[in-house]
Amino acid sequence: MTDAKAKSSTTIDIQGIMNRIPHRYPMLLIDRVIDVVTGESATGVKNVTVNEPFFQGHFPGHPIMPGVLIVEAMAQTSAVLVVDMLDEIEEGRHMVYFMTIDEARFRRPVFPGDTLHIKVKKDRQRGNVWKFRGEAYVGSDKVAEAMYSAMLIDTKRESMLGQDKQ
Repeated sequence: MTDAKAKSSTTIDIQGIMNRIPHRYPMLLIDRVIDVVTGESATGVKNVTVNEPFFQGHFPGHPIMPGVLIVEAMAQTSAVLVVDMLDEIEEGRHMVYFMTIDEARFRRPVFPGDTLHIKVKKDRQRGNVWKFRGEAYVGSDKVAEAMYSAMLIDTKRESMLGQDKQ
């Protein structure tokens, strides 16, 4: 499925997110991407609800969003940004894989009812490898930050290469 999009789009809704990355419930951790500057930066939005499956076992009676899932939400926002810059988007064709996580810091807990704003910015790109800085906010409070890198894979190209080896 090809996603017709304008390079100047500044908001990507949930359907647009699902066209760009393969994550689905319960691992899809962003609800919308706003303030998109193609190939440079974006802000992911996550409405944190008490119905999230991780709250059942992550400090029952005092539910907080696990820090590792906040970093995953940063990575998903970055992956949407990477795939969004492609000339043609075909659902399921491109995957963005985590490579490194550095300098992760968690400053305060994220609770049910919070709206998480995940600001990601490209630090650099070399070929199909990207490095990002991510910062997560609830209101004006920075709750987490990290540097991380990821690799863009064209799954059709990879599967064709695999067929050539047979």
